[in-house]
Amino acid sequence: MSFSAPKDPQSPLPPPAVTREMLLGALDALLQPALYRDYGPNGLQVEGRGHIRKLVTGVTASRALIDAAVSSGADAILVHHGLFWRGQDGRVTGWMKQRLSRLLANDINLYAYHLPLDGHAALGNNAQLARQLGIDLYEGERGRFGEQSLGFIGRWSAPSAGALAAHVGRVLGRSVTLVAEPDRPIEHVALCTGGAQGYFESAIAAGADVFITGEISEPQAHYARECGVAYLACGHHASERYGVPTVGAHVAAQLGLAHEFIDIDNPA
Repeated sequence: MSFSAPKDPQSPLPPPAVTREMLLGALDALLQPALYRDYGPNGLQVEGRGHIRKLVTGVTASRALIDAAVSSGADAILVHHGLFWRGQDGRVTGWMKQRLSRLLANDINLYAYHLPLDGHAALGNNAQLARQLGIDLYEGERGRFGEQSLGFIGRWSAPSAGALAAHVGRVLGRSVTLVAEPDRPIEHVALCTGGAQGYFESAIAAGADVFITGEISEPQAHYARECGVAYLACGHHASERYGVPTVGAHVAAQLGLAHEFIDIDNPA
């Protein structure tokens, strides 16, 4: 006679089907990191537990995001700005030790994609910022410019540069910096999120009437005035809040994961 023990309603759920490697494979297949020359490693940056039920996304792998992900019950975190960058001090002290210790103590995987998350044609930071702002991106090569084709360009028939700046400020919920006469007419809009002020000259060459990015440095104000192309800086963090949750939601739906986006406020 065979005997089967009754099922314990308090017993743990069976291990989930999504492994750490499956999530990495899905992200790599979507974002194609091998296509980019980047400033740090893309993919799995910190190894955690082998099976994943919940994915938390955020812009930067800050201590605040990691703590919030721990409280949320995350098994993995996906960010745009990871922990490791080319040329940084390799010692695990101070803020690096604090972030790493939290990830390791809680056995949480950290995935990070930098330029691949900017450049994805539909789900990335640039495409999603354009979607939020109502910019109709041009298709094919006409819609891209700059090094590694990371700049996007499209059309938004604003009555003026001032009207566009006010619109961007309302959508992003923050003040913006506009270098242009407010009544300058606008049609062709170039954008590249984050710290992409170095793409301004490429945007000018691509025929843009205005360039939208996160930051501004001293030379760009002069280029804007001398070349007659408006420059609009709307915040590094503010311009990069839309790609990572979109990618996270897409991959979570594909793999059957729970997903939560946690936005850590940043005035930059």
